[in-house]
Parts: sequence; structure tokens; C-alpha cells
Amino acid sequence: MLLIQNIRLSRILRNTWHVDLIMIASCTAAYFIREYLIAHHFVIPTIIPTVLGTAIAFFIGFNNNQAYDRWWEARKIWGALVNDSRSFTRALLNYVDEDPATAKRMICRHIAFLYALKASLRGTVDEIYIKYLPKEDLKEIEKHNNAHNAILNIQSRDLQRLSKGNHIDGFRFIEINEMLVRFSDSMGMSERIKNTIFPTTYSYLTKVFIWLFVVTFTLVISQDAGPASIFLGWLIGFVFVSTQINGMSLVDPFENNSAGIPLNQITRTIEINLLQMMEENEIPEPIKPINEEYVL
Repeated sequence: MLLIQNIRLSRILRNTWHVDLIMIASCTAAYFIREYLIAHHFVIPTIIPTVLGTAIAFFIGFNNNQAYDRWWEARKIWGALVNDSRSFTRALLNYVDEDPATAKRMICRHIAFLYALKASLRGTVDEIYIKYLPKEDLKEIEKHNNAHNAILNIQSRDLQRLSKGNHIDGFRFIEINEMLVRFSDSMGMSERIKNTIFPTTYSYLTKVFIWLFVVTFTLVISQDAGPASIFLGWLIGFVFVSTQINGMSLVDPFENNSAGIPLNQITRTIEINLLQMMEENEIPEPIKPINEEYVL
């Protein structure tokens, strides 16, 4: 997630340079085609780039709105996980008086759940969660394709043992179980965003329309601007392309890049909070920003 208010131009050019080269080549080709093949036969009407520009504005606006909705929903889900994790830990530490070992084991297992979920959403191999699980849990989890769902199942089983052993009353059992349900809901919503692919036709058509717009705009403006139309065509196209790429960077909010949700920071923050609530001595360091620009 970006932390700075002003984005460097170098970062934008780094993300768009390959498209910029294509646009410059297209504008150059359009200029020479108009200069040597079209100029003496007919005049290209200005209505063509005007209509294309309007269509592109609608496409880019729709794409960016939908991309931001996905990003913001993901951020709200993980914001809820932060709050529920603290409430879950507080309830276990204060409600389970006669079996504190089980309570702390469930809290550590919850930290493992968060790290396992983060690794799954990012499609990475992150085995930090292993250190928070006992051997018997690891053996059971190995039988499952979905490690974080298996961890929630073990949590429910331990909560049931606390209830049967009269270490927690019925009302508090219901309260803690509802938190486990919310964890499952957050897990499912995150997986839905991760597994729902943004319609590729929208992105593809937007790119095609931008290319057509740049070419036709160069053809039209070259009638008055001459060779300068190559630069002007690229400049106008750069505005559309950078806006479209900026929006599309939010489509996959769990990707490990500067525009994604800072899952590393969020999980580490929860981990620190929960360990401090258990009065543990070994507390990890917070995740620090990269180049003071963004945090993962």
C-alpha cells in the first residue's frame, strides 16, 4: 500500500514504458501514413477521435470504479480481522480462568490462521504459521488442502472442550464461537475476491480503444501540427494509459505489490498485539515501509 501523497513520475514511467513505446511507434506510423498516403486524398473528420475518447472515458471510469471497490472491500475485510482478533484474544484471556494453557494455545493458533490465510491469498509459501502450532495440529493440517480452514476447525474443537469441561459458560461460549464464525466469513470473502477474476474483456477493450484513439488523434492533428503530432498523440495517450494502469493495479488487492493491501503489516500488527496481550517476551519488530514509499 502506498504511503506517500505524491507519486514519482519515474514510478509511472516504469509501469508504462512498454506501452509508451508502442504508442510512439503507432503515432509515428500514423503521421507518415497520413503525410504520404492520405493527405492528398481526403480529410479525416475530427468526430472519430472525439467519439473514441468519450467511449474510453466511460470504460476507464467503469474499470477503475470496480477495481477500487474490490480493493476497498478487501481492506474492510482485513480491518475487521484486526478488530475481531483482538476481541477474540481478550475474551479467551479473561473468560477462560481455569484453563489458561488452552486459551493461549488457541490464541497462538489464531496467529497461525492469519499467516496461513495471508500465504494462501498471495499464492506464496509462507511457513511462519508453523511455529505457532503444536505437532499434533500440524499433522492434522497436512491432510487438508486449505490449511487456514483446518485451523478454524481445530479452534472450534478446542472451544467445545472448554465448554464440556465447564471452563467457560454457555453465553461466553456463544460469544467466542460467533467470533470464529466471523473469522470464517472473512476468510470466505477474501477467497471470493482472490478467486473472482476481473472480466478481461473490459481491460482488453480499453487497451484497444486507447490504441485506436491515439492513432486517429494523431491522424487528425497532424493536419495542423505536422511532426509535433507524434509527441501530442503520445502525450494524450499517456494520460489515458497511466489512468487505466493505475486503476488496474487495484484489481488484485492481495497481490504482493505496492498497490495491494499490506497483508504483511496487518498480520504482523495483529501478531504483536496478541503476543503483548499474552505478556510474551519475544515480540517481533513491526513491518517497516520500503523506501518510505509503500508497505507490503
